[in-house]
Amino acid sequence: MTVLQDLRTVFADRSARRRLQHLTEQIGRSGLSAAAGDPGLAAVVDQHAAAVRDIVTGGPARAASGALTVATLPARLSGTVAVRLAAYARKLMQRQRREVGWVPLPHDGQWQHADVVTLRLLGICHIAREAGLVNA
Repeated sequence: MTVLQDLRTVFADRSARRRLQHLTEQIGRSGLSAAAGDPGLAAVVDQHAAAVRDIVTGGPARAASGALTVATLPARLSGTVAVRLAAYARKLMQRQRREVGWVPLPHDGQWQHADVVTLRLLGICHIAREAGLVNA
């Protein structure tokens, strides 16, 4: 890689981590806190996180093979995964805004009624937190 490519990678990673941090502050902390106290919600968030992992890593076959798991993200592919997670979150939010006009954020105690997009975003926050891509 050239120095310019290295700089682009570093800047893309930092930008992605900032976006993920903002998303975590916006919905992740509240939603993941609610999931910690609600096993049903925790299971739903885990399912969304698994779907997101498959999307950003290239599918369940790769994830199942052990080639890429959340435990290996920070050391091996955090920049790439941070950029992919942030890009996927941005696309979800853009589609939601286009179709509905906003991304609905549940009030405390209402997370079990969150829509699919919000739960998927919460799954992204869960992965980002587990992988050490954001400050908890």
